[in-house]
Amino acid sequence: MHLEFALANNQKDHRLEIAKREQLARLWLDAEPSVRAYVSAAVSDYHDVQDVVQEVAVSVARSFDKYDESRPFVAWAIWTAKLRIADYYRRTQRKQRVFSDALLEELGGAIAARHVEQSDRQAALESCVQKLPERSRQMIRLRYEEDASSDEVAKAIGSSPGSVRVMLYRVRNQLGDCVRTELEKGYA
Repeated sequence: MHLEFALANNQKDHRLEIAKREQLARLWLDAEPSVRAYVSAAVSDYHDVQDVVQEVAVSVARSFDKYDESRPFVAWAIWTAKLRIADYYRRTQRKQRVFSDALLEELGGAIAARHVEQSDRQAALESCVQKLPERSRQMIRLRYEEDASSDEVAKAIGSSPGSVRVMLYRVRNQLGDCVRTELEKGYA
C-alpha cells in the first residue's frame, strides 16, 4: 500500500514537472524576440548576441522556480538579460557599450510594455475574428492563415475574385474597428 502511494506521488510530481516545463517553453518562445532585441541593443557582435541570448535562456530555465507569475514574464526575462549582459562585459573585459545603462533600462521597459501591447492586440484580434460570420472567418482563414490567393479563396467559397477582394477589404476594416473597440474597453 505504501509503495502504491509513493508511485502515485511520483507520477503526480512527474506530471507537474512536465506542465512546468511546457509553461516555461511557451513563455520563453513568446518572450525570446523581445529579449533578443534588448540584447542586440547592448551587444554589437552578432555571434555574441546569440551567445548572450542562449545564456539568458539557460538562466531563465534554471531560475524558473523563482519567477513570480503575477508579473510579466518578458520583464523578468529582460531583467535576467541585463545580468547576463553585465557578465558578458566582465568576461570579455569590454568597456565600450552600444548604449548607456540608463538608455538600456528605458529600452527594457519599452520592450516589455510593447510586448504586453502586442499580446493584448493579438487577443483582441482573435476575439474579433470569432465574432465574424462563418463565411468571413473562412475567407480570413484561407487568405491569411493558408496564404491562399484571391482566386483560390473565390473558388473555395463560390464567388468571384473581385467580390472576394471587396469582401476582404470590408472584413479587414470591420476587424480593425473591432480591435480598436476591444482595446479601448480593456483600458477604460
